[in-house]
Amino acid sequence: MKVAVLQMQVTLGAPEKNTAALYRLAAQAMKARPDVLLLPELWRLGFYPKPVLSYADADGQETRQALAAIAQKYQVNVVGGTVANAIGDKVFNTSYIFDRNGRMLATYHKTHLFSPSGEHEDFTAGDNLVTFTLDGVKCGILVCYDIRFPEAARKLALEDTQVLFLPAAWPLKRLIHWQTLIRARAIENQVFVVACNEAGIDGSEEQLAGHSAIIDPWGEILAEAGEDEEILQGNLRLPIQAQIKETMDIFGDRRPELYKKTPN
Repeated sequence: MKVAVLQMQVTLGAPEKNTAALYRLAAQAMKARPDVLLLPELWRLGFYPKPVLSYADADGQETRQALAAIAQKYQVNVVGGTVANAIGDKVFNTSYIFDRNGRMLATYHKTHLFSPSGEHEDFTAGDNLVTFTLDGVKCGILVCYDIRFPEAARKLALEDTQVLFLPAAWPLKRLIHWQTLIRARAIENQVFVVACNEAGIDGSEEQLAGHSAIIDPWGEILAEAGEDEEILQGNLRLPIQAQIKETMDIFGDRRPELYKKTPN
């Protein structure tokens, strides 16, 4: 599976400009003929203008149209990062996933909202983790802050996920956390992690970290971006996952009867 990670420099509160940038980057990325395009978190607005409800895409309609058009035009799977998605008076941080024919396969609402920035006050959290299949490969998705909660990634791994996609808007000042967490989730769950961060400045005038990365189930970094806008390409050699699991049977050695005693 060949993946292209679109590390966009997003302009805060400028959906038309950001959508145009997406079309430009997608066209560039498709020169390498990837199987999957991955976008960052809140690529349409940035993280994030306020009041977010005033900027949000009503039922994700414009976003879904744009992503479906890209999928159809290039016959590529699209893991659509996330967008601010208004459903009634609530706003969700939502990811849409499309197959090569532009058919929507899955919708994921970010489940862990970043309380230090007040995201939990402006968005509504989702209640379900999601898996989907791209070209016969079982995949999962988490968004940014979700990656700090190992139980979420482990649940997806226990459902035989091979590839974990991670769109994010992660700041440079916590770069060491980003790099450590995405490798840890790959190693402990024996999955590929494809992580797409933003470049540029967020709504709090924080420098975003960039450093999108593609990591194999052994924790090897297959590709890593710098801090600026960049298209990261990588090839996931999926058969090595089974080889790694045979070498180290983490899931066979688990003791779930002990973990149930952990307090909530």
